[in-house]
Amino acid sequence: MHIAARFGRYLPLTFVLAFTVYGLFFAEHTTGMWVLTGLTGLLSIVGIVDISQNTYSVRKNYPIIGNLRYILKHFRTEIRQYFIESDNDAVPFTHAERKLVYARAKNIAQDSVLAFGTLQNTYEPGYQFVTHSMATVPAADPATFRVTIGGDDCLHPYSASILNISAMSFGALSARAIESLNGGAKLGNFAHDTGEGGISPYHRKHGGDLIWELGSGYFGCRTDDGHFDPVKFEKQAADPQIKMIEIKLSQGAKPGHGGVLPKDKISEEIAETRGVPRDRDCISPSNHSAFSTPIELLEFIKTLRDLSGGKPVGFKLCIGHPWEFMAIAKAMLLTNILPDFIVVDGKEGGTGSAPIEFSDHIGTPLQEGLLFVHNVLVGIGLRKKIRIGASGKIITAFDITKTLAIGADWVNSARGFMFSLGCIQSRSCHTNACPTGIATQDPIRQKALVVEDKMERVKNFHHNTLHAFSEILSSAGVSHPSKLLPQHLVMRSSENEIRLFSNIHFYLPEGALLGEEIESNYYSSIWNIAQAESFQPRVVLPKAA
Repeated sequence: MHIAARFGRYLPLTFVLAFTVYGLFFAEHTTGMWVLTGLTGLLSIVGIVDISQNTYSVRKNYPIIGNLRYILKHFRTEIRQYFIESDNDAVPFTHAERKLVYARAKNIAQDSVLAFGTLQNTYEPGYQFVTHSMATVPAADPATFRVTIGGDDCLHPYSASILNISAMSFGALSARAIESLNGGAKLGNFAHDTGEGGISPYHRKHGGDLIWELGSGYFGCRTDDGHFDPVKFEKQAADPQIKMIEIKLSQGAKPGHGGVLPKDKISEEIAETRGVPRDRDCISPSNHSAFSTPIELLEFIKTLRDLSGGKPVGFKLCIGHPWEFMAIAKAMLLTNILPDFIVVDGKEGGTGSAPIEFSDHIGTPLQEGLLFVHNVLVGIGLRKKIRIGASGKIITAFDITKTLAIGADWVNSARGFMFSLGCIQSRSCHTNACPTGIATQDPIRQKALVVEDKMERVKNFHHNTLHAFSEILSSAGVSHPSKLLPQHLVMRSSENEIRLFSNIHFYLPEGALLGEEIESNYYSSIWNIAQAESFQPRVVLPKAA
């Protein structure tokens, strides 16, 4: 027994070696025997390599069969999502959610309905639902679900759909994926956020509306040393396809983290799109060089608005230190310079690559971040002048309903539209080996995407999701998305209690932050330490005894 336990792991190698020797020298040489001998010969080589190498201990101790560990690990995600996980296991999206997106993208009505009752545990704390009305209203035309973005200083306000494609850069996504998304946006009359990687020819090919995102690398409008170039920006921003400009302060999946694109991965197309050389790494710093204070940020917004000819300009952020956003709010009051919009990104947002700790433990989730931004703008009396967008794991009509009820004017979705292209959630975006050709620069893998087909699926997903959203509004007795309120949303707080969102969360009254007394201790304490001149909090000295 002891010998078997000690040496049994070498039996597969022993067997294939013995069979190979037998096949080569003693067996009758038939076609079938040659094939078997060839297979065992290959396995013998694998086994000899396994026991000879010193990198992988499992392979060394278990030659041949030890490789199964790495094979199964490689396909773990696919095996789990297709054979192990339940319909409601979110990793990060459930099978049921992905199936729903696929159905809506393909116009398969039967997969968009459910037989035999919900699979949700309606008595689990955290379960959320929309209250319906006994006085329903006719379902509105989803084409009317638009929001006008642009404040008093904006000369070219943009009428945006309430559902748009969130920021995903060329380079992170393949050329065909970008082309398919923009073509779908054109067909469906909604907007496509470029991501911080600049505007590629694939963004322009079909003429879909673009939201140009400017990150800290200023791709498409940068100097040779990586700073903002107003001349290049003005020339690019004049393109009528660009409807809005969005300054990226941070993103939910990795807030406060810069990025590096190694020079070996910079293709000629990426270099041209980003405006960077190919002989050095492409750096996206963690901070912007164009501004360093809240006041300078707003002055930069004014500069971009002027250079673009008066197009809507705003910024995107994941809420971190709350006093920093309040500092921006105080700067708005001091300078009277307002962004046309603010996009709140939740930490549950996705990305092609992020440190695990950042994805898991840094940044504010969308619900809390959105509520905070909404409250601050209401508290300073500017909410009606500034539109709020929201992004972060939004793919269903209920997701849209919930997010708008909390305080957003519109939503963006990234992974939802990736699913509409055929993404299978393999979570291999950072490997350049995306099995569907979406998140890769491999020209062979990209050929799996048939642009004309995927454009239609992108359009279908958008249309069918808003149609479902319209039906939810009708059931709730709400005639338009702008009339959704927190009291339309309910959350179970325990097995025996449900509460309206308006009772769970604190909503500031109009102008509350401008008075001498602020009802909320939380908002009061943060407001008092925020300062327009710096992102750093004001030091509050203790009172003398």
